[in-house]
Amino acid sequence: MGTNQDLTGAPWRKSSYSGTSGDCLEVTPTPTTHIAIRDSKHPTLGHLRVTPATFTTFIDATARGAFSN
Repeated sequence: MGTNQDLTGAPWRKSSYSGTSGDCLEVTPTPTTHIAIRDSKHPTLGHLRVTPATFTTFIDATARGAFSN
């Protein structure tokens, strides 16, 4: 993991499930076969880079409600 890769001009996208509130994550693939994640409200504050397996685990846990209040 890391956050030092320059992703200027990367094709960031939000989930089609994200509403209009703006409380979303954006994702983009990286040249090193990782997935970068950033806060859509603060895109200039950096990103987190994870492996595809880690991202899949996160998505699966989210779908199960593991992160709900």
